[in-house]
Amino acid sequence: MKHLCAATDLPESESRGFETEGLKLLAVRRQGQVFVYKNRCPHRGIALEWQPDRFLDDSASLIQCATHGALFLVENGECVAGPCEGQSLTAIECREDAEGIWIMLPDD
Repeated sequence: MKHLCAATDLPESESRGFETEGLKLLAVRRQGQVFVYKNRCPHRGIALEWQPDRFLDDSASLIQCATHGALFLVENGECVAGPCEGQSLTAIECREDAEGIWIMLPDD
């Protein structure tokens, strides 16, 4: 497992982008749980954010692609509206403990 950040670096209902070992990621905290995905829209393979660390829609309840407006569920990355509806973001296994947020990279 690789350390991503301290738990306090990802407040409730907020998102943050990371790059580790050449892999671009996004993390979201929702109802106390952390979700991590590859920062890559399934529609065009482009990064999702419209500004640094800005991945959520105005209600902070869905992940939104800045380019085409696709909307993804925070809990499982499924696209529920937009050009890639029915596809999903690629989830990255993660866990949280007293030391912070940890991820399992695909090659680990």
